[in-house]
Amino acid sequence: MLSTLAIGRVRYGVILREDGFVMDDGTCARLSAGRYVLSTSTAHAIKVMQHLEHARQVLWPQMNIQLAAVTDQWAQYAIAGPRSRELLQRLLGEAIDLSNEAFPYLACAAFIWQGVTARLFRISFSGELAYEFAVPARYGDSVIRAIARVGEGLGVIPYGTEALNVMRIEKGHLVTNELNGTTTAADLGLSRLMSSKKDFIGRVLSGRPGLTDLNRPTLIGVRSVNPEIRLQAGAHLLPLGTPATAKHDQGYITSAAFSPMLQSWIGLGLLTRGHERLGECMRACDPARGIDVEVEVVSTTFFDSEGARLRS
Repeated sequence: MLSTLAIGRVRYGVILREDGFVMDDGTCARLSAGRYVLSTSTAHAIKVMQHLEHARQVLWPQMNIQLAAVTDQWAQYAIAGPRSRELLQRLLGEAIDLSNEAFPYLACAAFIWQGVTARLFRISFSGELAYEFAVPARYGDSVIRAIARVGEGLGVIPYGTEALNVMRIEKGHLVTNELNGTTTAADLGLSRLMSSKKDFIGRVLSGRPGLTDLNRPTLIGVRSVNPEIRLQAGAHLLPLGTPATAKHDQGYITSAAFSPMLQSWIGLGLLTRGHERLGECMRACDPARGIDVEVEVVSTTFFDSEGARLRS
């Protein structure tokens, strides 16, 4: 319900295809009365832009709206961790008030910093206290050097996609593995995002019997019963004591990683009636790679289920 999104706030959402399946997820930030910034996943950015242009030009040509792909125009850095606010305060000085009261979780702002138009978003894909700081692309090199310089005494280090992948699995955040074109918002536990008060692309067809069947696979977390035994994405989920055949296949692991936080192999997956099966033990079987692991079905949020870290 983006009509209620206030200026200076960000909202998470999903984009559905006409057939009711999820195309992508992302955030929408309202910077001013008539200016929004929509983020998408990297893998689906072009597809989403095409989808938006189709809606603007074909479905609702009467709307007074313009779209521009601005990814290349901005250098944007994620700054995450318990000391990220302290780092940004050192970097930005008096340019913006970063207190939790003035700039809470899911806040955004455009402001002038050292004579440059900058944008700050308090959003987190890692599940930690985090921000994304954006400046025009030509300042990207100098800004990342400044971030590293002011963060020296705080233990700042760059983190890559592998570390981010571990953290997002720990928090149950989605990537293309889960947004694979065959999942619905309900499958992913996001049905609350589907408005019951207005129309939206995909609303009618998302209500088809096949997409509302209670036996559809839904998103779950899995954890190795023996924390040292590796899990692999692609392994099939079967009841204990059943043969490894298609007849007994009830789902599969979409993403897996070793969690240093939990000292265990963990993963996300899609499992038939998964939301009803928390606590159940199953086989994660991958005959092609010789893997047969006992796993427990758990919540998709492996720790900090209240989100205290990112709201601190």
